[in-house]
Amino acid sequence: MCEYLGMGVANRLDLTLRLVQGSDRVSVSELAHRLGVSDMTVRRDLAELERQGLVKRVHGGAVATRKREDGAGFAAREPWQAATKDRLGRAVAELVEPGSRVLLDAGTTTVHVAEHLAARAPLTVAVLSIQAAVRLADVPGIELLVVGGRSRPGERSLVGPLALRTLEALAFDCFVMSIGGVHGEHGWSEFSLDDAAVKQAGLAQSTRTVAVADATKLGVRSFSRVAEPGAVGTFVTDTAADDATTHPHGPQTLAALRDAGVHTILA
Repeated sequence: MCEYLGMGVANRLDLTLRLVQGSDRVSVSELAHRLGVSDMTVRRDLAELERQGLVKRVHGGAVATRKREDGAGFAAREPWQAATKDRLGRAVAELVEPGSRVLLDAGTTTVHVAEHLAARAPLTVAVLSIQAAVRLADVPGIELLVVGGRSRPGERSLVGPLALRTLEALAFDCFVMSIGGVHGEHGWSEFSLDDAAVKQAGLAQSTRTVAVADATKLGVRSFSRVAEPGAVGTFVTDTAADDATTHPHGPQTLAALRDAGVHTILA
């Protein structure tokens, strides 16, 4: 009952969403028991998640929606799971060797990676995100390259033929890749064809790739396949990925990635 007592609000919302996503329907009383909080707290959290378009409240409980991925946009998603994403960002940055040439993907999690890269300077960092460019501009020890391209409305990622031609002209020591879905058999996938094409170019032009995503992406097969599971060397996700109670597809996806030779890190 007291396993998650005292957790921060952001982490409690994170776990609440995962519990809802892991069931066809979950009751308020079940959530309260699992989280070690009152029914009133659960109802308040569900109201906030519903406001963000992430769950739908039904009589006595809630069901999940997919709105967070389908059109919520960067601005809507940026505050979500901020504590988890910052932890992931720090863990990924620690894998980057000083002096290396890094390609940093677009996404809400990789913005947190950008914020921690200053500690790994000197670096040359090419970014596929307007937000990451803002975070790294004028940071001592960071030589910043902004990959040209079209900015996807609402997402602020740089995509299209110009971005692809720029990437094909460069070579990187490390590609930090965000991902919309990772599936044990289908591999790495994205919701947008444009984003998938840019990621494929990044994989091709990089000596190694570190993929990063929170545990809600495990077991997800998105619209456009990026690469097979073994195309990535290291995958960083959060500790809930190994908890079948909060994320039923997590452990089996992690096992499949390890079987494919992917080094997995739970942060």
